[in-house]
Amino acid sequence: MKIDLSHKTAIVTGSTSGIGFAIAKGLLETGADVVINGRTPDRLTAAVDKLAEESGSDHVRGVAADLTTAVGFEQFSDEVESADILINNLGVYRNAHGIYEPKSFFDVADEEWERFFQANVMSAVRMSRRYVPGMVDQEWGRVVFVSSESALVIPQKMVHYGASKTMLLGVARGLAENVAGSGVTVNSILPGPTASEGVMRTVNERAEARDITVEQIEETYFSQTRPASLIKRFQSVEEIASMAVFIASHQASGITGAALRVEGGVVPSAV
Repeated sequence: MKIDLSHKTAIVTGSTSGIGFAIAKGLLETGADVVINGRTPDRLTAAVDKLAEESGSDHVRGVAADLTTAVGFEQFSDEVESADILINNLGVYRNAHGIYEPKSFFDVADEEWERFFQANVMSAVRMSRRYVPGMVDQEWGRVVFVSSESALVIPQKMVHYGASKTMLLGVARGLAENVAGSGVTVNSILPGPTASEGVMRTVNERAEARDITVEQIEETYFSQTRPASLIKRFQSVEEIASMAVFIASHQASGITGAALRVEGGVVPSAV
């Protein structure tokens, strides 16, 4: 299968690293013009340069804006007039200090709930509200919400994270219903435990603290915390990106309103 997205413009939010970066690279390799996003100009510039080098395409640019805020969204919107493909990847799973912190439901303050809601839900709502009408007008478009397997299996110690990802599934399905028959498809993908930079930073920190190897941490994690996993390992960001790129393609025109699992079998269900 050859995916060709030449002459299509794609936006990938939260894309200076991790899954978003991998999706942006995959879209560039299909011939798309890609707009990436991050909050820090220096980091954004570095990501643009790296994407151009690794993909062999210079059809990439970056727009610095904090899409977790309405002000940041307006800044981005002023820079990017329209898009054919929208990948709502921006999200957080760490606390305000950048630390992965499993926490009891009873200890999560209102401010933390609001921060996760703005990043994981409202950023995608604002971007979709802005760019999807143009897709409907041209009778073609692709919208992908990057949710999580935690939307289906709510983590006991990260209820606020899981709940925000569940809400994304509702937003995506509702949006798909709103654009039915328009030529625009709207889907969610649900990654499982993935070896992104953020996750591997946490894994390395835990390995160092316990004076054991990263491989031992991974083995323990999947035997004790995620025993339902069928692949028994972290997924690569490229594995997640491959699904996102396919869903954004012409070949995926018959898939819409769906929540597509890319989680290595962590969710113990056949559907």
